[in-house]
Amino acid sequence: MSQACPCGSGTPLEACCANYHRGTPAPSAEALMRSRYSAYTLGLIDYLRDTTLPAQQAGLDLAGIRAWSLGSTWLGLEVESSELIGAQPEHAFVTFTASWHDGNGEHSHRERSAFVQQGGRWYFIDPTVALKVGRNEPCPCGSGQKFKKCCSGYMSP
Repeated sequence: MSQACPCGSGTPLEACCANYHRGTPAPSAEALMRSRYSAYTLGLIDYLRDTTLPAQQAGLDLAGIRAWSLGSTWLGLEVESSELIGAQPEHAFVTFTASWHDGNGEHSHRERSAFVQQGGRWYFIDPTVALKVGRNEPCPCGSGQKFKKCCSGYMSP
């Protein structure tokens, strides 16, 4: 019997998020967010790095992400909503709750995450990693707009 995908889709892992983990671009922000949750459950830290906005990747605490990923028992994911924003490049929000258990007990975290499509791929905009760009500089998402008119609005946790 095949392993169910940790993302909660009800589909076998091999027919679901494993495709994205192997390099197939996620077709939507929600699919990317689900595949990122699955990556946390499977300890796929490189995938988590690679699917974060490229301008933020160097600022990620990969050791901390690895410790959290491997030190937790992942209990489930509930997607509440997915909202596509009609801008160029496309942006989206996905609201979800992730649950896990670690040495400090059981936890759940509700979040409204921001995503941007760049070069045919969706990326997570991590609100905990500062973008080293001035408000009047071009946005690192590739929109051609000033940062203050684009992704700076998605950086609030």
